Formats: sequence, structure tokens, C-alpha cells
Amino acid sequence: FQRSTSDWGYVGDLVEDDDKIGLYSYKVQSTITSRLANTMIQAKMVNNAKRPQPIMFDVQVPKGAFIDNFTMDINGITFTSHIREKSEARKMYAQAKAKGKAAGIVRSNALDMENFQTEVNVPPGMRIQFQLHYHEMIRRKLSSYEHVISVKPGRLAKHMEVDVRIIEPQGLRYVHVPNSLGDHFDGITTISKGEKKAHVSFKPTMAQQRKCPKCSSTAVDGNFVVQYDVNRETTGGELEIFNGYFIHFFAPENLDPLPKNILFVIDVSGSMWGLKMKQTIEAMKAILSELRAADQFSLIDFNHNVRCWRDNLVSATPSQVEDAKKYIQTIHPNGGTNINEALLRATFILNEAKSLGMLDPNSVSMIVLVSDGDPTVGELKLTTIQKNVKQSIKDEFSLFCLGIGFDVDYDFLQRIATDNRGMAQRIFGNQETSLQMKNFYNQVSTPLLKKIQFNYPQESVSDVTQSSFHNYFGGSEIVVAGKVDTENLQHLESVVTATAANAELVMETLRDVEELDGFMKKDKYADPEFTRKLWAYLTVNQMMAERNAAPTAALKRNITKSILQMSLDHHIVTPFTAMLIENAEKDEIMLADQPKDPRKGCCPGTLGLTPNAPNNNKGIPAWANVTAVPVSFMPEQRSPPVSSLSINRVDNDPHFIIHLPKSQRNICFNINSEPGKILNLVSDPGTGVVVNGQLVGAKKAENEKLNTYFGKIGFYFKKKGLKVEITTETITLKDGSYATTLTWADTGHIIRKQLLISVKKESNVTITVGEEMSFMVLLHRVWKKHPVNVDFLGIYIPPENQFSPAAHGLIGQFASEPEVSIHHQTPGQAPEKPQAIMEVKGNKFTVTRGVQKDYRTDRVLGTDVLCWFVHNSGKGFIDGHYRDYLVPHLYSFMKKP
Repeated sequence: FQRSTSDWGYVGDLVEDDDKIGLYSYKVQSTITSRLANTMIQAKMVNNAKRPQPIMFDVQVPKGAFIDNFTMDINGITFTSHIREKSEARKMYAQAKAKGKAAGIVRSNALDMENFQTEVNVPPGMRIQFQLHYHEMIRRKLSSYEHVISVKPGRLAKHMEVDVRIIEPQGLRYVHVPNSLGDHFDGITTISKGEKKAHVSFKPTMAQQRKCPKCSSTAVDGNFVVQYDVNRETTGGELEIFNGYFIHFFAPENLDPLPKNILFVIDVSGSMWGLKMKQTIEAMKAILSELRAADQFSLIDFNHNVRCWRDNLVSATPSQVEDAKKYIQTIHPNGGTNINEALLRATFILNEAKSLGMLDPNSVSMIVLVSDGDPTVGELKLTTIQKNVKQSIKDEFSLFCLGIGFDVDYDFLQRIATDNRGMAQRIFGNQETSLQMKNFYNQVSTPLLKKIQFNYPQESVSDVTQSSFHNYFGGSEIVVAGKVDTENLQHLESVVTATAANAELVMETLRDVEELDGFMKKDKYADPEFTRKLWAYLTVNQMMAERNAAPTAALKRNITKSILQMSLDHHIVTPFTAMLIENAEKDEIMLADQPKDPRKGCCPGTLGLTPNAPNNNKGIPAWANVTAVPVSFMPEQRSPPVSSLSINRVDNDPHFIIHLPKSQRNICFNINSEPGKILNLVSDPGTGVVVNGQLVGAKKAENEKLNTYFGKIGFYFKKKGLKVEITTETITLKDGSYATTLTWADTGHIIRKQLLISVKKESNVTITVGEEMSFMVLLHRVWKKHPVNVDFLGIYIPPENQFSPAAHGLIGQFASEPEVSIHHQTPGQAPEKPQAIMEVKGNKFTVTRGVQKDYRTDRVLGTDVLCWFVHNSGKGFIDGHYRDYLVPHLYSFMKKP
């Protein structure tokens, strides 16, 4: 896997952005051999600036793919990779770091598309080449195999190429490349298709890559998609035997659908308000129209309460379907999320229907859950919910989960679906939500077979991945793999038994062991290891699912050992292994790993070397300082529920909520100032960090009071020389004369000097500084023609931020928690607002128990936060008077009161 930069040739005529970084080439090569896709993504870049600066390699890898190699070539010095057991790899990494060697870390996180992100600080004039290899099994959905490659070079490339080769021994029925990158590239892709092979090529020139004729930015930004299907001659499927392994592809067609019993469980909590709910209603109305006359169904909608449209299953008659559509149209989102009770109610309805004999013996039962958030009401512990649902379903039917939006805990939905014979899919909350939901439903809406059993001669095969399946859905495919004794076997026979709509089916397949040898060995692009890799891919995924469902700790440990051995034997990164990346002399080392806790987990795919790496005169001096760039609150990450993460925040007009971790209390106060004034929130001369907020007024006063809000928030990171200005319209990063801007209509990120700005469209911005601190700014939009209200910002600051003891400001002063005593509680004027005496910093005053709002998980209604309210603009609780915190400029430090 070693690579050299000697094949670069002439690197002139590169188009550079303001940062003077040139992308010489961006190449993707992917070869599909019998559904196994091996993909390589390579980028060659050069720093033409007169100063060192970071260069980033940011690749999205499909969820479920296995990364098997990563290499880096920095001015002729090559870093290669090796797979190790995780604790061993961490130990080697720690030893290298302790000895002062250059050491860094790469972390990946489970997302629909995992971000593998690498940043290297490169000296002027130097070149760098990144190369990532991964493999995945292409699964059949809706009668088509779909290979998705993320192509996001980020800038114009002198040489740009996506090259896909398909080798399918069964024969190709068709090959299609939809225009997924947009009409801009219409006619550029070429397809060459033979009987069993195809070649797809996408090679836009630099002129064709431009967004417009004079633009310096690239229009190549999205997914390159290749769709195809294979010929099918036998109902028993296709057996492929090669190099000591067999693969059985099973996808029978022309069968009558089985009737289904389906319960739709729909989240209608407050966070579903707006476009998500509108699109969900639209999709559900279309889905209900597709129910067949033999189907039975019902609807459950839930927030903090659970409602049933019907308490039992009903036949999908036109009148019942129409009535269900009318019911859905009346849904109005509000309240919390009680996932546990909703799913248990659904399982009760199906179990009761079965016990009463209401279900056709040949029918298939399923639950489809649609949700966008974590449980906030009822049972909150995810493992308990998973256990409750598993015990209630009892392997009698399937659970399918649709997670809407970026904040949903998709890992939990995936676990609970896999645990109950189903699958999960993330649906991104946008204009395409309705279409994505309908496509997901179409994958599971046509059950054709149930109780499927694969039988092979026991004396000839071993280590079969899985031999029994509950259901087969039209347009999909079941894949079974195993080892086979090819030396003592001339033919392999498979017998498949299953329950169809009207009868028990028996399907047989016979395959000559030597049949594939000649075909595969003649093709130079075919992967000679495809059967072994497919078997390993299926086996590891099956063992991961078995581990999640293991009833005892001892069984889980045994499965973990097996997964670890498979990972080492087949050179793949799993949750129990790590990838060591090092140069030939082994004195520069990096670690590809996963965060211990993905909720806190900063770093989906970051790569780094310690800043204090010595200059060893081997071509990698101290400039190879790639520090881990934490990515928190990214679109693929979810914000933890309020109950699990305490945080300091300022929101609304403006309400301050200070969380005191030691005493586990929330203290609230308001600041009543004037529009245009700038309040200091954090002023820390020790770390050189300033956070200030400028007030904006409502359009007019109400009840003789003009409400004020934060309309602009400024961050100054003095030691980095960086300033960030966030308004209700734009997000701007400034570095001296350099500036770059995103709008709230964007979803993306900016990285500069190891500071990361992550923007979630029309929702929030997160600023992350190393592993020391992070900040979230939340956008509140109001109706443009509202007579009073205006758009405004809220800011949320974790108390875990590593400010210095010198930190001050309206929020910063509480980095060092004061001693607070609250006593002599008495009834207030309202029963829900008792009063008490607070003693803090030598002051004693009356406080009132009340409720404020946290808008991170529900931007419309907010989540209630109980707190003790300090009157008179926080007097007595904050140091001095609130006017002491007024500063002249957006980036000014404050003077301590």
C-alpha cells in the first residue's frame, strides 16, 4: 500500500482558493465483483502559500463499509497502516507519544455516511497525498443494486475522475447512472456495458467542474450513484464458488405477496413541528393508499401521551384507509416523547390479535416506528426500552425504524430494529423527507416469503453465516456465505424451503465448483478475494448483531473475541480494533480509533500528530502537527436530552440559566438592558477567549416594556488570532484580512487553526476548540411580518469547558462554582412559585422557584428547566452590577467588577 508522489508530473495551472491550496488530482476507483465493492479515494494536494497551513482530507464512507487501509505520503515519506487489537494499538500509540515521537489520532463514528476527516499542517511548497481504501457489500433494494460514492473534493481539481467497474458472473440486466450530481454534469458520464461486465467513467474537465464559467468553486459536491441488476434464471438463487468459499444470492421473483399486519407508530412530539410533520403526514397518506385489501393495519401517534386511531387492527378497506388519512391530517405536534409506552402499546395490539386468532397464519406482522428524537417522558433508559420491546415482541414480528433528522439517536433505533428482525434508516429532515419515507416503506411493503431455511450438505460446507431468515421482501436479496471443501467436491447443492402465499415452496440450486475459475482469472479488475471478503463481511456483521442481543455477559465476551480475531485475520477496522498508521522508520505514528462515548465524541474521523513532535530531520519536522479536530454537534451527531447534559445557557430576552454541577442546582436571572448594548458573557485572559453578545430590540414595546434579545454574538480566540461573528443571517470566521462566511441556509463546516465551526441549516452553530471547549448558538426564527417579535440567538456553554481560574463574565465567572445555600422555603403568591432565601458570595436575598426554557431539543416549545430565579438582573448572584459587564466592542475583554 505504499505510494509515492513521483508520478505527479507537472503541477502548474492549479486553481487555488484564497488559501493557496491546490488540488492536483481527485480520483475514485471502485470495482464491484459479485456485489462486493472495493473503493479507493485518492487526493493529491499542494500548499502554494508562503506559510505553513492545514490541508484537509474529508471523505464520507458509507455506513456498514469496512475501512481496510489508509496511507499518507508527505513529500515522499509514506505512512502505511496496520490493524491491531484496540488496547494494544492504544498502548503503542501512548508509548510513541510518551517518547516524544509524532503521534496522532483518527476517530470514526457510526453515521449513515461516516466522516473520515484528516487535517495535516503542511509547509510552503510541499505536496501531500491521501489514499483511503474501504469495501462494502452492495445490497439490493427495490429490485436494484445501488452503489453510492460520496464525491466532495471541496475545490477544483486539475484531474478529476470517478471510475467504476462492475463484474457480475450472473450477467448484467441493466446499468444506470442517475444524474445525482445535478444537471450541471448532464452527458459527462459514460457507460460501457457487456454481458457480464460494465465500466462507468466520470471525468469532468476543470471547466466543467466550475459552478459557473468564471467561478473558482467546484460544482462537484454530492453522491455519485451507480444502479444495476443481474439476470436471474433459477428460483433457488445463484451459487458462486471460488477459492474455498461459496456465496448464495437468493432473490426469487414472480411470487404473490403475503398479507401483512402493520402498525404505524408516529412521533408527534413538539420537535416534529413544521416541515418534518408536514412531510410525514404527506408520506403517510401516500403509504396508506398503497395498502392491499388483504392487509390489516392501525395507527398510533404519541408524544408524552399515546393515542390509538383504532384499538385493534382493521382491514385496509377504502373507507378505513380514508378515515385514517383524515385522522393523520388532524395531528398537531406538541409535548415530549414516550417511545417506550408507544412501542409496548403497538406490540400489545399485535399480540392480542394473534391470541384471538385474527391473523392469517401466512401473514407477516410488523411495526413501523417514525421518530425524530430521544425519549423524554416515561422510561428514559435506552437499554431498558430495548429489553422491554424485545420481551414483548418475542420474535413474533418485525420492528422497522425511521429516524428523522440529525439529532435522532440512530444507533439506538438501529439496535432495537436489528434486535427485532427489522432494520432502521435515517431520514434527513428536508424537502425530500416524504420521498425518503415512501422509499423505505416500499422496501418492506411486499413480503413474499417467510420461514426461509437454507440447507447445504454438512459434509461439504462449514462456517455458514446464517441459514434461516424470517422474511423475504420483494425487490431485495438474501445472501448466505460459507466455506466449502473444493478439493473433495465437484458440485454444491442448495435446497431452500419457505412459506409462500399459497403453499410451502422447495427450491433447489446446483453449481459446478470449477465454473467461476476461468472467468475470474481472466479479468484483471476482478477481486480474486471477493468470496473470502464477502464471507468475512457477512460474518462480522452477523456476530455484531448477535453480540448486541447476547443475554449474558459471558456470551458477549466470547462473541467479542471472535469478532476481534476476524478483524485481525481479515484486516478490517471494527469497534474492537484500531488502525495504526506509521512511517517506514516507525518513529511517526497515528491511531485510527473510535471515541469511547460517541455522545461526547468529538472526533468523527480526525487525524493528528502532537504539536510538540520533534524535528528529526527526516522530512517530517514539527510542521507535521496534525491535532485532533473535535467535531461535536455535527449534523450526524445528536444533542443529548436536557436531563442528561447540564449546560449554561442564555436564550430568549435574554434569560440566563446557570447550572451548578456540585450542588446540582439551576440558577436563573434576566438582564434588562437596551438595544445595541454589548454584554460580556465570557472573558478569560488565561485562555485568551472572549464571548460577547449584542442586544437587539423587539419591533415595539409591550406593556410599556421593550424586550431585548441577542441579535449578534462574537467570539474572539486571541491566541489563534481568530474571530467569529454570528448574526441571525450569517456566520463569519475572520483571521486577519482573511474571512469566510456561511449563511443559515447552509449545512457545513469551516476549519481553521484547529478551530471547527459546524453549521446545521436553520438550526444551530457549534464552535469547537481542540478538546478544551465548545459553544452552541441556536437560531430562533419568527414570522417576518410579526408585529412585535424579531429573529434572535441563544447561546449554550457546557460547564465542562476548560476555562482558566481568571475567567469572568456573566457566565464565565461560574467556571469556579460558588458556594450556594438555599433555605427557608415558603409558599409564594402562586402555588407553583415558592420563595426561599439564597446565600451566596456573602449576599442574602429572596429567590423564586420557576421554570425557564431550554430550546436545544425542541426549538419551538422548548423543554422546561426548573430553577431558582434571582430578581433585579441577577443582583447578589453575579459579581457587581450587570452594567459592569457592558463592553465597547464585540471582541472586547471586560474589566473585572
